[in-house]
Amino acid sequence: ILGLLNEPSFLRHIGDKGVRTEDDARRYLADGPMASHARHGFGLDCVELPSGEPIGICGLVKRPALEDADVGYAFLPRYWGRGYAIEAVHAVLRDAKARLALERVAAVVSDGNASSARVLEKAGFRPCGRIQLAADAPEINLYRIDL
Repeated sequence: ILGLLNEPSFLRHIGDKGVRTEDDARRYLADGPMASHARHGFGLDCVELPSGEPIGICGLVKRPALEDADVGYAFLPRYWGRGYAIEAVHAVLRDAKARLALERVAAVVSDGNASSARVLEKAGFRPCGRIQLAADAPEINLYRIDL
């Protein structure tokens, strides 16, 4: 998680989470994904190869600015272009429908992140406008899928 959150692509398209040390990474996991799982029953999970090697994160996030839970993902660049993101998003959507009984899921993509937009569109998401997640944040692209 320390390496992933400090990748230039993560910083550019998702944002700086202020994670610089292993202790920061442990805090990020406890206060973010683990707290989300406890609070909502879902959150970001580690994506691993069959060997157990971690390659990224994927899961659902609940943001105050969005009505729906939204799918989020990030992978180490050396694993891009291999279909892992689409496979992980499909797994999250199956769980959202079967276990969580969600009827719709959202996703957000920053401007200039065409590869992430393609992942969402291949997974069945459709663009539905732009949204500002916070008053001081730029507008980003909003996607949705009905389950």
